[in-house]
Amino acid sequence: MTPIAPAPAAPREPLTGYAPPRPEPPRRHVLVSGVSSDAHTWNLVFLHLLLEEMGYRVTNLGSCVPDDLLIDTCRRLRPDALVISSVNGHGALDGGRVITRLRHHPELRRLFAVIGGKLGVDGTAGAHGPRLLAAGFDAVFEDGGAAEDFRRRLHRAVPVLAGAHGTAAPRIEHRPARRSAYPRTPGTTDGIEPPRGRATVEGAP
Repeated sequence: MTPIAPAPAAPREPLTGYAPPRPEPPRRHVLVSGVSSDAHTWNLVFLHLLLEEMGYRVTNLGSCVPDDLLIDTCRRLRPDALVISSVNGHGALDGGRVITRLRHHPELRRLFAVIGGKLGVDGTAGAHGPRLLAAGFDAVFEDGGAAEDFRRRLHRAVPVLAGAHGTAAPRIEHRPARRSAYPRTPGTTDGIEPPRGRATVEGAP
């Protein structure tokens, strides 16, 4: 028997009014980290989930992060924001030291960086904010109920989607370097504060 050839397919009508979906702008990247002396992780897990819920890409370094590892990771990944959390009462000392070292690197001087949690053991609200801002942080959250302030401040400075509308981080006015109130680590450039711009303390009286 002679095989029967299949009938040719009818030409398809071109679709009208169809446009392929536009690719989404990349999501901004936030680096979450504890400080070198703090072994707590629940606060870092909470921040990780909160930031993902807000729409950010998150890298979480975890607890007991050495200063060198935190700085090297910032230089390698170049995140859009750095969020440091500490709840052991030593965050002001550890955070002040690491941000002073971090701001010494020119490529990290404009990195939006915040710190929050239980930063001291004296129990005075807002006691550590001014020194931490002077050391190089863009915002300090010492109030345990400051989650909403943190969300607003981060979204305003670093919108979730790259290219999205938002209020940019304040322009840094370059000023002469000045001595930090934090102790100098031998063999490093600790103790010199880089030029910083204006910032605010969240949760301070």
